[in-house]
Parts: sequence; structure tokens; C-alpha cells
Amino acid sequence: MQNNNSGSTPTSRNGAKPSATPGSFARARENANRTAEAARTANATRTATSGRTATKQPVRSAGTTKPKNKKKKNKNSIWRKILKYLGRTLLVVLVTVIILLATAYIMIYKCCNGPSEAGKELFVTTILESGQMKFLASWVLSKEEIVAIQEKNAMPPMTTDIDTDLINIKGDDDDPDDTGAETGGDYVEKEVFDKNGVRIVEISGRTFFAKLMIVKDPSQVRVGSSYSNGWGEYGIELEKIVKNAGAIGGINGGLYESSGNKGGNPYGVVVQNGKIICNKPNSNSGLYLIGLTNDNILIIKDLKDIKSASAFESYCKEVGLRDAVCFQEESTDANNHFVPLVINGEGRELNGMGSGANPRTAIGQRADGAILMLVTDGRGAQSHLGATASDLIAIMLEYGAINAANLDGGSSSSMYYDGEYEMTSTTLYYQHSSWRLPDGFVVMPKN
Repeated sequence: MQNNNSGSTPTSRNGAKPSATPGSFARARENANRTAEAARTANATRTATSGRTATKQPVRSAGTTKPKNKKKKNKNSIWRKILKYLGRTLLVVLVTVIILLATAYIMIYKCCNGPSEAGKELFVTTILESGQMKFLASWVLSKEEIVAIQEKNAMPPMTTDIDTDLINIKGDDDDPDDTGAETGGDYVEKEVFDKNGVRIVEISGRTFFAKLMIVKDPSQVRVGSSYSNGWGEYGIELEKIVKNAGAIGGINGGLYESSGNKGGNPYGVVVQNGKIICNKPNSNSGLYLIGLTNDNILIIKDLKDIKSASAFESYCKEVGLRDAVCFQEESTDANNHFVPLVINGEGRELNGMGSGANPRTAIGQRADGAILMLVTDGRGAQSHLGATASDLIAIMLEYGAINAANLDGGSSSSMYYDGEYEMTSTTLYYQHSSWRLPDGFVVMPKN
């Protein structure tokens, strides 16, 4: 029976193997060559694959470290990330600054070129009273326009000499229970002073908040300063001026070089306890002296006729000047400053707005000799613009001032009493203290 197993070799009927043909040998060789070629291709592929794997993930024996170029690459990557983030941050800051400047310019432009003439005048008079921001007015207005606004709102000068007979200083034995003050036919209610003869009154206006320090005995009011065998480049905060003088309170004082908030160099003249510690009466135009004599009378003196240091020395001896600082009276396209507020019981006349709205410091004296020391806020503090010259005059007259003067204001305005600030600088960085100052009026403790 014939075997049909597919795995057996075919045979002839008599059992012999069939003889090979030339075609079958050729086909066998071709198949063998194809098989060998496929094997070689497979081996080459495996070799290439294993080589790439070895390159990407080299095998390291135990104890070996990463190559140094790998560490360097990682450090470079970190620095690139840092620089990338820094660049983005600077770009955000730059864009923010540009947006803020553009917004400020648009607001100023609309204020100065809008329908409100009063708004434009308020902006110009206010900004020209600032120390570092005066240039903003010239952003949108010509010099001629600024001068025209200033001339329209300038206050007429007060040339009347102070009548010292209007001041009758009371002693402690003069009716101690009756401490009111007469002014304009009105009578101020009886006052209650603390153990040092000081009373602080809070005053709220439409565009400002203020505190008025009333010192019953004018002999307690002196000038304190940062002076120590010369003027340094930097002044000191009001708190330090007060403490260095052995005082209990005080307010900022006169005009000084304010750029960079160094505060070490006063302008004009400064007299402390009878000693002239700054003698430059013609260092600036329009300087006024504000001080107290040995008789404790507040004086407000235009220094235009005192041309030299020696002339000022003679003046001090003549009037018996005990303590004094300077401020400036000027109404130009560069400044909008004013000094006299009340002279001999008469308030200063105003033209137009008279002044802008800003933080203020002022000093006055009542008929009974008591000293009035006023500080207001402004420039955005508690959403307040500040006080105008009209506000200062009104307050001083209301509280009985016979004579009163404006002092350096703005960011310098501050009041300190009994270990704490009653009024701080409106500058954000110094919102819990004062700017650096060269001088101030201080209140000595009661004897």
C-alpha cells in the first residue's frame, strides 16, 4: 500500500529514490542564498539596534560617576531657565510702567484740557507746590500757560509789620481756669491742657484731616535740628529731632534740599537757642524767617533786605531772636510757595484759588501767647487731596491766631508727641514716620 505521509520522501514504485534534475538544484541554491541573505540582514539590524541602545544608556559599573559634561549641561539648563524667567519679569515690569505713565499722561491731559478751568488751576497750583513732581505741569501745558495760571491765583503780599503789643502772654498765675481766647468777638471754649500744657485738637475738612497742637506756654517751643558741629548730608526723622532736643513733641520746620530725601541741608537761616547754625539769608529768593524772640513773640520776617550773613547777625541781636527757621514766598512757573497767613489778626487776601491742595504745616500765636502748631494730611492719604491756603487761614483765625505762617509741607509734614506720631508723612515708604529733616519746632516739657 502506498504511504501518503507528507513528511516522507517520495519513492518510485520499486522503492528507489527519484533522480535529481538540474532545475531542482538551481532552485535549492537560490533558496539557500535567500535564506543566508535574510540571516545577514537580521544580524545587521540587531547589531545596529544594540549599538544605539548602548549609546543612549551606557552601562556603568558600580562606583562610577556621571560624566562632567552632563553636569555642565544641567547647570547651563538651570541658568537658561533663570534668565528666561528674569526676562519675562522685566518685560512685565516694563509694560506695567509704560501703562502707568500712559494712564497718568492721559489723566493729566484731560484734567488740563477738559471743560473744567478750576480743575486745571487746582492741578497746576498743587503740583508746583511739590518737591519732585513740578515737571508734570509742563507735560501738557506751555510755560506761558503755567505762568498765567500762577499770576491769576497769586496772593497779594502782606507787608504789614507785626504789632507785638497785640500779644499779651499769660503766666500760670493768670486765671488758670480761664484759658479761652478771644478772636473776632467770638470766644473759644475753655481748654483742657495735659500735664505739659499741651492740647491736641482733631480737625476734619472737606479735603483734609488735620491735628492742631496748642502749647499754652510759648517759652516751651524751640527749634530742634540734626546739626552736630556742622550739617551732614543726611537729616534725621522728626522723632529723633524731638528726642535729641530733650523735647516731648514737635512738627517739621523750614525749607531744605529735599532731593533723594537726604534732608541734611537747610536753606536760608536756622537759629537754635540763640545760636545761628545756618546763615545763608540770600541762598534762595523770597525767603521768610519764622521764629520766636527771647520775649516769646512769634515773628514773620521777609529777609529781602538782609543781604549778608553779617547783616543777619546784626538783626538777631536787634530783635533778640531765640529760635527760627526759613520758608519761601514765591509764585512762578517753578514754585508756588507762600508764608504769611495771618498778620495782626487779619487773614491774608486771596486771588482765585490762592494755592493748591497739599499736606501742610503751619505755626501761629494767639493773643494770650499760646502757640498753634498745625499739620494736615493730603496727596491721597485717607482719600484726601490736602489743605489750601484758604483752609489754613480759616483754621488759624478760628483758633484765635493773631499771627500765623505757613511752613514747609508736602511729604515733610509731620507731628510727633508723647512717644508717637500724631501725623506721619504721606509718602508710602515713610507712612509710619517722617522724612529725614534738618530741623523742626519742638515742644520742651513743662518745668
